[in-house]
Amino acid sequence: MVDTGAIRTVVGIIGNVISFGLFTSPIPTFVKICKLRAVEDFKPDPYVATLLSCALWSFYGLPVVRPDSILVTTINGIGFFIELTYVSIFFVFSSWPNRKKIIIAVVIETIFFLIIVFITLQFLHTTKDRSLIVGLLCIIFNIIMYTSPLTVMRMVIRTKSVKYMPFYLSLANFCNGIVWVIFALLKFDPYVLIPNGLGALSGLVQLILYATYYRTTQWDSDDRKSSSEVQLTDV
Repeated sequence: MVDTGAIRTVVGIIGNVISFGLFTSPIPTFVKICKLRAVEDFKPDPYVATLLSCALWSFYGLPVVRPDSILVTTINGIGFFIELTYVSIFFVFSSWPNRKKIIIAVVIETIFFLIIVFITLQFLHTTKDRSLIVGLLCIIFNIIMYTSPLTVMRMVIRTKSVKYMPFYLSLANFCNGIVWVIFALLKFDPYVLIPNGLGALSGLVQLILYATYYRTTQWDSDDRKSSSEVQLTDV
């Protein structure tokens, strides 16, 4: 007899590995920032947003919120500290006005997260109710974060060029979404299924665009931004 729980654990571990790769994909961007000691035109916004997303997913995967989902917490806990490192690098090498914006954003996110934790633990007394509220918040934030790849896809269609939409990152996003969809289906979890289903669809569209516009791409033109700047990581 097939042990669904064991299969789900294996799938979750695979998802952790792929997600870790996505979390670390912007490292070349931050190596460049550290070497130049300046953030240039790079923006901290996606990393600040991902910081809150990781915190919410880490909380969601805890047994007091969603039993049997600790693998959601492990990768997002790791992701939280990776994103915190990215934001810290931005803070160190940014001008004071940008530092103030980062401080304000992080403080607001921290207060928001603590309020959610307090309300969830104090006023919601079943894991069903807790996972409903926290899960819906996770879905909302993931959907908001999809504006980043949508922007890139619009640029690809407009310029007929996939130069700034890396193939392997798109493939990793697609595989990441598929793996977490399987994880969510093995023990039905709509809050993991919905955002990762959208993530898999987004990755598939990116791959189709890559196949469509690969031949029309001018690979030798200059650009200052690293392709690693474009990222979105689900669960």
